[in-house]
Amino acid sequence: MGVNNKNTQDDIQLKGKKKPLQVLHISKKDTQKKSQLIDNDRTNSHEEIKKENIAIKPQIIKNDSVKEFDDSNEFTKDFDISKQDSTKYDLNRPLNFTEQNTDFQLERTVDDYDFDESAFLEALNANEPIGATGETISGKVIAIESDGLYVDIGGKAPGYMPKKECGLGVITNFKEKFSIGLEMEVLVIKEQNADGMVTVSARALILRQSWEKVSSAAQNGELINVLINGFNRGGLTCDVDGLRGFIPRSQLEDGQDYQSFVGKTLKVAFLEVNPESRKLVLSEKKASIVSKLTSLELGQLIEGEVLAVKPYGFFIDLGGASGLLHQSSLTNGSIRSLREVFREGEMIKALISEIDLEKGRIGLNTALLENSAGELIIDKQKVMQEAPERALKTKALFDKKEQDK
Repeated sequence: MGVNNKNTQDDIQLKGKKKPLQVLHISKKDTQKKSQLIDNDRTNSHEEIKKENIAIKPQIIKNDSVKEFDDSNEFTKDFDISKQDSTKYDLNRPLNFTEQNTDFQLERTVDDYDFDESAFLEALNANEPIGATGETISGKVIAIESDGLYVDIGGKAPGYMPKKECGLGVITNFKEKFSIGLEMEVLVIKEQNADGMVTVSARALILRQSWEKVSSAAQNGELINVLINGFNRGGLTCDVDGLRGFIPRSQLEDGQDYQSFVGKTLKVAFLEVNPESRKLVLSEKKASIVSKLTSLELGQLIEGEVLAVKPYGFFIDLGGASGLLHQSSLTNGSIRSLREVFREGEMIKALISEIDLEKGRIGLNTALLENSAGELIIDKQKVMQEAPERALKTKALFDKKEQDK
């Protein structure tokens, strides 16, 4: 039989040929889907573990002593985790007490710390530094060195006084003048340092007392005698209780040959006293005026010449001193001009109503000489003629004013 070899040949041809390679095509969308599935599986597994952990309540084992402690402390009961809702708190994070509606306040009282106010104040006073700047303290010399000395002022540390602060001028016999145990008053000029020591001065205290003394003398209009120890282009210099005083040439009775006054004594008055600027100005001319003022009394009737007419009053020459007749003390009536009452060079009579020795001023008054308001304007001559008799009537007013001071 004849065999059809067509199929056989086809099989041989197929066997002789290689099969094509299978190429795996990966889609990007498929990759993203698979990664999302993996993430979801991981998230679900974490949530299941978390739920299992939350569902497990911690077991609390208590003995009798712990139970008694819990019963006595209500504060711990409010925060017992075992009694709280397990679904409300996350065991994986710390508890936040602000999420609870529980008042959590601790009251602090002074007694909790055994605080004694009196003991605290006593300790504070004990440690308070002694000697503020400008304070005067009494002390005792306890040690002497070549550059200064130490003074016991009652503090933790003694006060130190440099040699230049021990007195006025140059001290030659230093150790002889200051001996151990010498009591003295000092002025604190510098507060305590790191060692608790303050700097004190006897010189500063002397100068302070000197300024107080001259200030009081100036207010009282006192006159002093000074020794002229030098001069400069502006005037003379002198010493006043350890203070440097200055007399301007214009305040000298004779300022032409002012250098010749060195070594002589002059009587002067205080013209300006300023401790802050350390300015002490004296005047020989004012001293002569003050000397005349001291001989005057309140209510005294004087006679003088009108030196000048000013918008505010008249200046009257009283024989070396001048007085001011202010417009308010001129008359009790109304005036249009001061010149309708008095003129320059006219001799008038007036009462002394004020004496200021510090400023060297004299206040005068003519209104008290009037029997009626404006009489001085209407009949000036009559008022001036009867001035001595009318002055006697006003004397009682000034005596009462003097007593009230």
